[in-house]
Amino acid sequence: MIDDGTELFTIGELARSTGLTVRTIRYWSDEGVLTPVTRSAGGYRLYDAESAARLELIRTLRELGLGLDAVRRVLAGETTVAQVAAAHVSALDAQISSLKVTRAVLSTVARRGSTAEEMTLMNKLARLSAAERRRIVEEFVAEVFDGLDTADPDIRTRLRFHAAHLPDDPTPEQVDAWVELAELIQDPEFRALMRAMVEFNAADRGPEVPAGTSLWFMSRLIQLAGQALREGTAPDSPEADGVLRGLLGDADRAAVLDRLTAAANVRVARYRELSAVLNGLEPAAGYEREFAWVVAALRAHPDR
Repeated sequence: MIDDGTELFTIGELARSTGLTVRTIRYWSDEGVLTPVTRSAGGYRLYDAESAARLELIRTLRELGLGLDAVRRVLAGETTVAQVAAAHVSALDAQISSLKVTRAVLSTVARRGSTAEEMTLMNKLARLSAAERRRIVEEFVAEVFDGLDTADPDIRTRLRFHAAHLPDDPTPEQVDAWVELAELIQDPEFRALMRAMVEFNAADRGPEVPAGTSLWFMSRLIQLAGQALREGTAPDSPEADGVLRGLLGDADRAAVLDRLTAAANVRVARYRELSAVLNGLEPAAGYEREFAWVVAALRAHPDR
């Protein structure tokens, strides 16, 4: 309060009462968000009690991350605190999403020991727009199924679902999974492997075979092989040949062996793991022991 007894304060007095620095208050005053009510005979800026309350509002808005332009509009009555807060929340959401992507990329780089070139690629993949990510997935599905009209439509649906888009609010693990999955589904060798699996399926089916048959076959395989494992049936035993007959009937065992070998590929298993992470699901059981038993039995009994 100045010496004439009026309720006016200098910048120094405001600084002492609020804990802000003189430099900060002077800057805000220079920027027009804290206008002095008058000046002293010596030319010093003076503020009243309303200015002190205004200063607290300015500090709060600044601590919440609002820029001076937004603060100025609130103080001028051009917008409300609620409206500014809502806009700031949207901006913060975008920043948080970007930071999550940055963290995931850097974590992956650190874990893999990536080169600068690999880091650049990962960063590019992680920051693709939703439309660009969708294009990559659709190109992958189109190439895998091109011309294979007899393939089980359930497989096409599941494949598109597995290669899910990155969620709008992804976890670091999901960003990491998307980066790896995007690299995988753009790899020509992996696309060829997946196409071979679909070709096996298309060759097994005719127009009269209902959708979902392939999934039924896999379920039956897991069931019978699991039972054989529990009973201790050796893959090269005569009993194993009987299990194969019950599972395959008259099917070409060499073709089935090729199909199962492709399905059990470690890269296909990794694809499924990454897909589960992206979809927020628990990784599906791989049934490695069951598949390995059937593969070993097929090798031991190639002919009926």
